Amino acid sequence: MDTESTHSGYSYHSSRSGRSNRHGDRSRERHKASSSKDSSRSERSVVINPPDTPSQDSPVHNGEPLPGEPTPALDHGDEAQDDNWGETTTAVTGTSELSISQEEVVGLGKEIQDRTQGFRRYLPLAVGSCVGLLVLATPLVFLLLPALMWPDRLQTCGAACEGLFLSISFKLLILLVAVWALFLRPGRACLPRVCVYRAFLTTLTLLLTMSYWLFYGVRILDAQDEDYHGIVQFAVSLVDSQLFVHYLAVVLLELRHLQPCYSVCVIRSTDGETRHYNIGQLSIQKAALSILEYYYRDFPLHNPSLLSASKHRAAKHLAGLKVYNVDAPGNAAGAQPSNGNQSRAMVTAAAKRKDSAHNELYYEEADYERRVRKRKARLVVAVEEAFTHVRRMKKEDERATPSDIMDVREAALAIFPSMARALQKYLRTTRRQHCHSMESIQKHLAFCLVNNMSPKAFLETYLAPGPTLQYGPERWMADQWTLVSEASVTSGIKEGTEFLLRCLDFNLAVTVKGIPYIRLTEEYIDPKSHKFLLLLQSETSV
Repeated sequence: MDTESTHSGYSYHSSRSGRSNRHGDRSRERHKASSSKDSSRSERSVVINPPDTPSQDSPVHNGEPLPGEPTPALDHGDEAQDDNWGETTTAVTGTSELSISQEEVVGLGKEIQDRTQGFRRYLPLAVGSCVGLLVLATPLVFLLLPALMWPDRLQTCGAACEGLFLSISFKLLILLVAVWALFLRPGRACLPRVCVYRAFLTTLTLLLTMSYWLFYGVRILDAQDEDYHGIVQFAVSLVDSQLFVHYLAVVLLELRHLQPCYSVCVIRSTDGETRHYNIGQLSIQKAALSILEYYYRDFPLHNPSLLSASKHRAAKHLAGLKVYNVDAPGNAAGAQPSNGNQSRAMVTAAAKRKDSAHNELYYEEADYERRVRKRKARLVVAVEEAFTHVRRMKKEDERATPSDIMDVREAALAIFPSMARALQKYLRTTRRQHCHSMESIQKHLAFCLVNNMSPKAFLETYLAPGPTLQYGPERWMADQWTLVSEASVTSGIKEGTEFLLRCLDFNLAVTVKGIPYIRLTEEYIDPKSHKFLLLLQSETSV
């Protein structure tokens, strides 16, 4: 039995197989098991899964396999490797000294990505700056080249030509300010693909400029045109065309998406927090960027500690269950008849425990709310007493000498210990102690004292979870988002579009629905229809 269970899938009962063959097969199986372990270990270091999320192959709970699942020891049986397996096994592999592990490949990819991240960030700005300089310098070059190459043959420029000089100067100044206001702004994010409209406008600008250069080279430089007034008008027409291209850029980049056309539903995967937003005609990557900006403003800070209660409850429920393997050799039904009764009793007890799970949940939530209210009441009383003490000290400082007046920072440090214990207990009860440091609390307290705020204004920051931007930048996760979409991220959103914004700890599932077409009709009501006649009689009480 041992030999058959160990070498499952192979037949060793043949008389032709020798002892050396069995030893070689067993060595190869050991080597396969070790290589599979190494490969699975390297894959786990690459793939990032959410915490406490079981995989499909081997579901686990808190690092241990669930009841009823095969353990690694049961799977391998007697093939567990001994301590000196490497000395007694000979393996021929195709690995050379120049090969690298999967971890090194992943690390090399991360280093290359870190190096190219800055290049990808500043490449659009560099290209835009070069195109802008070309656009602004081209009209000036058109005016200077004839004056430098054939100045003696040019006709004199009259008052009309000088007026064109003034016009082109102000138009170039306006174009420079407009380009600075629209394009030379700090980037808000690094998108995975190039913006289609920006690429289209850049290409159109280059085609326009190159077309003017070709016409200028053929009709003016080669022919050495002597009409300087016509050359100036040619430069003015170029500036006018560039202004119209800039107007097109304003329409496509700034005005097109202002009108809301779609309603998006954003759901956080861990706690189910949901928000709805109206957006306009945007591509998928632009819509994802807008949703992330809304997320940092509207969604409360993600707190994984609040999700641990359900996990502990599930672990407690699983710990109370016992699963028996009826197919095991030692659990024969005829050999131990009492085990069946014991198993039925365990299943009955588990069913009763399952029926009373809602009662446990109810009393657990009620006890938690009671403790939160108790901690909150103590915190409110402690803060009010501290602020009352500060007001009393402020009145005493008005009558004291200037040398004895306490600074606001010193006052905050002086009254903070009186409320620190109550605040710490409240934050621990609500599982938000990791969101507020002692330095941030003292800074907020000093800010409230400087602006003469009430105790309620000070407590509002800690009684309710605020949006993500109200906390430190280390909790923003601004550079850890991944856009997952079946459609191309440069395509526009439409009815039924779905995509996912993946972060390290949670996901944001986005569903797009179109705003329906609204038709309003008018119904005229005659003002005379509201008039009525009241007849008074002497017999009534009116």
